[in-house]
Amino acid sequence: MIRVLDIVEDTMVDGPGFRTAIYCAGCQHACPGCHNPQSWAMDGGREMTTDQLMRIIVADPYANVTFTGGDPMYQAEGFAELARIIHQQTNKDIWCYTGFRFETLIHEEQRELLEHIDVLVDGPYIEKLRDPDLLFRGSSNQRIIDVTASRYEGRTILWKPDYLMMK
Repeated sequence: MIRVLDIVEDTMVDGPGFRTAIYCAGCQHACPGCHNPQSWAMDGGREMTTDQLMRIIVADPYANVTFTGGDPMYQAEGFAELARIIHQQTNKDIWCYTGFRFETLIHEEQRELLEHIDVLVDGPYIEKLRDPDLLFRGSSNQRIIDVTASRYEGRTILWKPDYLMMK
């Protein structure tokens, strides 16, 4: 089960192209200036099963998937299961937003979720570093990490946008 606040279909702000964004409940970072403070309650939203979420995800064959919130890393086990099934049953890529740093997550219980996502936007939102011109992130300390390449290389590799794909 995953605690979900909302699901936004065909969004274009949570990664490249059309995406199905799953906004989860629960975040303990409490970043000042957060755009989604209603997501902080760990018991917020409603519980949804992997099957319920998959029906929504596969209903749009052209949209990739984004896990956001809240912070999906607080529900890493449920999101890892969902990500594993998404990759088994579809060719969709998965982005995930978190306030944790990538280097911390690879050594923690959230590692399994990292093994099933393609791109991670990491780091807390820092209001004084806010930059509305940044692509797919809110503050300049946040990184967009190519998780697949990072796992292969054994070091943190930043994601590079494919501008042809984004047109």
